[in-house]
Amino acid sequence: MPNLLKSFNPATGDCVWQGAESDEAACAVAVASARAAASAWARRPVDERVAIARAYAGVLDQRREALARLIADETGKLVWEARTEVTAMIGKVDIAIRAQAERAGTSDTAQPFGRAVLRHHPHGVMAVLGPYNFPGHLPNGHIVPALIAGNAVIFKPSELTPGTGAAMIDAWHAAGVPSDVLQVLQGGRDTGAALLGQDIDGLLFTGSASAGRHFRRAFVDRPGVILALELGGNNPLVVWDDVTDPAILANLVVHSAFVTTGQRCSCARRLIVPHGSAGDALVAALVDLAARLPIGAGEDAAFMGPLVSVTAARASRAALRDLIAAGARVLLDRSAIEGRPEAFFGPVVLESTGVAVPDGEIFAPVLQIVRVADFPAAIAAANATAFGLSAGLLATDQALWDRFVSEIRAGVVNWNRPTTGAASAAPFGGLGESGNHRPSAYYAADYCAYPVASFESAELKPLPIMGLD
Repeated sequence: MPNLLKSFNPATGDCVWQGAESDEAACAVAVASARAAASAWARRPVDERVAIARAYAGVLDQRREALARLIADETGKLVWEARTEVTAMIGKVDIAIRAQAERAGTSDTAQPFGRAVLRHHPHGVMAVLGPYNFPGHLPNGHIVPALIAGNAVIFKPSELTPGTGAAMIDAWHAAGVPSDVLQVLQGGRDTGAALLGQDIDGLLFTGSASAGRHFRRAFVDRPGVILALELGGNNPLVVWDDVTDPAILANLVVHSAFVTTGQRCSCARRLIVPHGSAGDALVAALVDLAARLPIGAGEDAAFMGPLVSVTAARASRAALRDLIAAGARVLLDRSAIEGRPEAFFGPVVLESTGVAVPDGEIFAPVLQIVRVADFPAAIAAANATAFGLSAGLLATDQALWDRFVSEIRAGVVNWNRPTTGAASAAPFGGLGESGNHRPSAYYAADYCAYPVASFESAELKPLPIMGLD
């Protein structure tokens, strides 16, 4: 008998979804059936695949409230934020259609001998491993362009959010995608390993840097498998402004560090400020605002909810204890919320100036402050990481921004906006431990198909041979 997989609401402990885990045999069957169906799907005109994608957006629109509540229940997100995730999923379809036409379409250029043609072909069978923090939006960003390009897709959601994954695939099937072309496999690490051990053509992954390192090693002898790795970050936010009201700066810091309870890969983890009164004023305003942030669940009018699970909360508290043991000084600690279940984890602000702390990502609302003497030192501190996903500058001086954007090593670099600001109509990805130079969002079309360049002529004509009459 297959194992039973269950998901739970971290705010209440209630079971949200349950179903059978997929074992190695199920993975083998899924890949074989996807392989058999891939050619026919790829041969269908792209307009037909696009029409099905648009129908999928329509199904999501019809089911948006039910899907939003399912996302909220499985992740612990507040319902208002889950609704924004569903809206992003719907909007992704038109964006992916535009990106495919622009970046992976066809072109035909007349030549003296005939024509030069550029086409893009699908890879074949693509495995998509989804995360729990945006269980609809992030895998949707892989699945939509992969299907439009003509690939067959096998999707394994996070074991923490299987219900959302199942609901997504059901919406696609209702829109007309053949069942063998898009399949869902449920389970944890063992299911993922069994899937990736099969004859797949690509892995599209969103998750931790440690998992990304594992996949790089696992596929080193399988160069035919394309890897698109969207990983985490130890993201810096530099504040270098002594003119703006510190309360305004603190507001933008909060939206960078604590939105989605710190469970965005683009959240600011390090706040770099100047020594002196300007830095002191910002830190005081930040601690004051973070201490008042409302924390809730479900329909509550709150800014933050719980972490995705008790296990995640315990791991984050252990990492917090390690930082404090290393010498970080606590300025604010709401990591435990009185009267709330253990999964609730509020904002934490630490002073880490001069402290040797690990270059890692704590996937929770934990922000470390680092003070530096001057702006060149701020850029150096921001770049002092093996990661390179997102970075931000809060400053009104254009010259500072010009220098920052030219010298910072990150794939998403924002000015006077939160580090978490990103758009599906732009690329999204990072350097180093944050990715493998295959950004997603608008650039996902690039890794869902490969270019085929052709010289073509309807006639057979001899070419001149130098030296012969």
